[in-house]
Amino acid sequence: MTTTSEAPPVRSFLKLVTIEHSVFALPFAYLSAFTAMHPGVEWGTLLLITLAMVGARTFAMAANRIIDREIDAANPRTAQRELVVGTVTTRTAWSGALVALAVFLVCAGLLGRLPLLLAPVAVLPMIVYPYAKRFTDFPHAVLALAQAVAPVGAWIAVTGEWSWSAVVLGIGVGLWIGGFDLVYACQDTESDRAQGVRSFPARWGNRAALQAARCVHALVLGLFVWFGVLQHFGPIWYVGLVATAAAFVYQHAIVSADDLRRVNRSFFTANGFVGIALGAAGVLDLVLR
Repeated sequence: MTTTSEAPPVRSFLKLVTIEHSVFALPFAYLSAFTAMHPGVEWGTLLLITLAMVGARTFAMAANRIIDREIDAANPRTAQRELVVGTVTTRTAWSGALVALAVFLVCAGLLGRLPLLLAPVAVLPMIVYPYAKRFTDFPHAVLALAQAVAPVGAWIAVTGEWSWSAVVLGIGVGLWIGGFDLVYACQDTESDRAQGVRSFPARWGNRAALQAARCVHALVLGLFVWFGVLQHFGPIWYVGLVATAAAFVYQHAIVSADDLRRVNRSFFTANGFVGIALGAAGVLDLVLR
């Protein structure tokens, strides 16, 4: 009986932090790490990077849900989230968040002195992001900054040095995620306006937000091309970019300002494909050199 009673809160917490969405940024952290390691592979370092990434993202999502729980309760789309309906308590959420933060910091320390010193820089935008919608129309930019840290941090974890190539990749990843956050936020435009929550769609409307997302994703493709040039990637990388461009076209084609019914397919399916496909293309290009 004890196992049965304890299992649901664990599952509910994992659902709260949508642990499966690590597929978005994690492949690019791997790509950055593999590129920095090439031609060798340091499996212990990759394991620590994985644990650090999952820990950081779990902390960020749990903190986001805790800070936004009152906003979520007033929004019909999010009113059934775990903290709102009580399947996860605030105490449990904070406990999980702090454990995840500890995992991140321990892994950063094991990766080296510089990663540990820079860890607070990575954590800061994760904390600022949920508050950003209270003081700026551009919370998506804060999310982009938080996500851009991953490839840069992975490179530093491997080499102990700064890399402008990793920065280009990081900016591309950040803008990619910030761009599809613009699309996702369109679902909440009316609720955000009613509550005084700030976002790009709430300020300028869904049509402008979707157009901005298209422009951002066009810039992302350019940054990914630039990263490939800097690292002398071959045809496999560019095949992956063609597939990425097709996924971008698809995700923007299936949503419009007047029809947001397929936002989840655009957000989760198309972008999950981008993370896995392009990350795999880059790693495969390195392996076959």
